[in-house]
Amino acid sequence: MAVACKRVIVTGAVQGVFFRDSCQRIAASHGVRGWVRNLPDGSVEAVFEGEPDGVGRLTEWTRTGPPAARVAEVRVTDEEPSGHSGFEVRGSPSTWQP
Repeated sequence: MAVACKRVIVTGAVQGVFFRDSCQRIAASHGVRGWVRNLPDGSVEAVFEGEPDGVGRLTEWTRTGPPAARVAEVRVTDEEPSGHSGFEVRGSPSTWQP
């Protein structure tokens, strides 16, 4: 089975709108593993890993997010799969470097 892995940075009004919780729920429904977290600059970062179709659907969902979100931009980069075993909502990092 092919495994895809994408890192996604979502900017706009994406914190405080249940973006991370919604992302976790949708990831579970598509069998996608990885994580999502808020960044100090107000954006959301996520890593999606799994079957290419599920990763693609979740990546596409980030372009709109949950109903209260106002997505301005989504940056997507391919990464090597690292063997995530589930999907977690992480806290914000103490320091952030692009």
